[in-house]
Amino acid sequence: MKIPKIYFSVFLLFIGTQVFADNVSIYFNGDILTMEGDQPQYVEAVVVKGNKIAYVGNLRDSLNQAGINPEVHDLNGQTLLPGFIDAWGHFTLIAQNTLGVNLGYFSKKPPRTTQELIGRLKAEARPFNGWIIGTEYADAFLSDGPLTISELDEAFPNQPVFVNNISTLTGIVNSAGLRKLDITRATKVIQGMIPVNPKTGKLTGELIGMPNLNATTKVFGKYPQALTIETYRKAEKIYASNGFTTAQSYETTIEDIRNMRKAVDLNMISLDLIALPTYDVVDQLLATNPKYPFGVYTKGHVGFKVAGILVSTDGAPQLRLAYFTKPYTDTAGFPKDWRGMTILSQDLIDRYAKLAYEKNIQYYGYSNGDAGIDMSLSAITKAIRETHVTEDRRTVIAHSFFIRDDQLDQYKTNKILPQFMPNHIWMYGDVYKKILGEERAINMVPLNLALTKGIQFGIHNDTPSSGPSALFTIWTAVNRMTYGGDVLGIGERIDPYTALRGFTTVPAYQYKEEMSKGSIAAGKLADMVVLDRNPLKVDPMEIKDIQILKTIKNGKDLYVRP
Repeated sequence: MKIPKIYFSVFLLFIGTQVFADNVSIYFNGDILTMEGDQPQYVEAVVVKGNKIAYVGNLRDSLNQAGINPEVHDLNGQTLLPGFIDAWGHFTLIAQNTLGVNLGYFSKKPPRTTQELIGRLKAEARPFNGWIIGTEYADAFLSDGPLTISELDEAFPNQPVFVNNISTLTGIVNSAGLRKLDITRATKVIQGMIPVNPKTGKLTGELIGMPNLNATTKVFGKYPQALTIETYRKAEKIYASNGFTTAQSYETTIEDIRNMRKAVDLNMISLDLIALPTYDVVDQLLATNPKYPFGVYTKGHVGFKVAGILVSTDGAPQLRLAYFTKPYTDTAGFPKDWRGMTILSQDLIDRYAKLAYEKNIQYYGYSNGDAGIDMSLSAITKAIRETHVTEDRRTVIAHSFFIRDDQLDQYKTNKILPQFMPNHIWMYGDVYKKILGEERAINMVPLNLALTKGIQFGIHNDTPSSGPSALFTIWTAVNRMTYGGDVLGIGERIDPYTALRGFTTVPAYQYKEEMSKGSIAAGKLADMVVLDRNPLKVDPMEIKDIQILKTIKNGKDLYVRP
């Protein structure tokens, strides 16, 4: 918001040659978008004292609130927003990936061909645990097709190489890598695949599902806690440079929880970190402490906390592992009438949904296909019926990619928050049209339908599986553009303000932190981000190009763009 010239002149006269005081600052002369309410609201100035927002309002009154020597931050027409909150992601995996070479579309030099990719591995990779490691790889972004084992073997005949896909569920290794992992055609697979070339009868080097997850564990191996903390610091820079002040890591292990807590409590990390363990890890936590403090930060309203319990039903739709009520349109390589597969039995899902409602542990479902969503809904409905809990527990079902109209109604009835991932539209929308058909593809991630039903929803990146940028995800939610350039489901587009709420007010509500985060208001934490342009005022196609200039955590600069 442009400050009236008379106020601005008075303010400049007021600060004069004053020496700045500690812990008090004022932000003014820009678009200060508070994110309070269902419609955009702007204010002239924000006063921060310590780690809290002390005043939000007009510039004249802010002078009295700031005292005589505030630290002055002239926004010069830039935009100030509340800091972004990561509602669903892999902080520990992003940290681990810093030990390899980032080959993602969002990296500094994204490879456009397989030879550019190999060239970057040769130039930038340093062996770690005996491996050359590439991360965030996506074959759809290479103009000459997917990376092959023969190309890797030619470039690295003796050095084991592991290139992990951006989805984290697939990857490819060279022949030296297969030998080091002791993978042969005889290797047994429980969930997933180790493909064989039908023409040559040899392994393709691809690893899908559990084989890739197991390989990832072996490739990175065990390393000292000091190195773990170092990778956390690198991950923090990635999050902060993208405007995040709170980060989450789901599928956390006991060791992850221990390391994350230490990093935050010893002030090695400034971000608030949230762990979300799977049901089996929750069993371990409860065995140690039957009254384990789920949802409680280690430092009051900030620090580290374990959010709740994660229960998954099915896998990635782009790999045709999501569970559907109707078969995939393209079942090549799978059984006839393939509908995907479940990860857990309904009985087990029911058991942990009931546990969550009985013990007041926040329940996080993870479901992709509509049949997978049915499994989560069945368990939650049963848990509510058997426990008689009718209050809003902030229950979440993440991804919810292919949710049906009738399922959205059940979300509303049972007070379930959908956490959508719009970036799949851009990354895999063209794929979904092929493997699921036009109708299901068009109706995936039905943001506008949820909005018209009065359902509050969040959006997330699932970093690293779709990149770390909140603004890119907001761009996708607003435009619904596929990688191939088509618009997928034009009727499900949403406005930029609603999309921004998905990274601010809604995840704050999800984490039961709406009183301390998610908007710029007096009494809330001074977690904010400065953008070079206002997402509500630029051409919608330009939203992804907006730059993060500064990220402020607890009133202090955590990131400043060079």
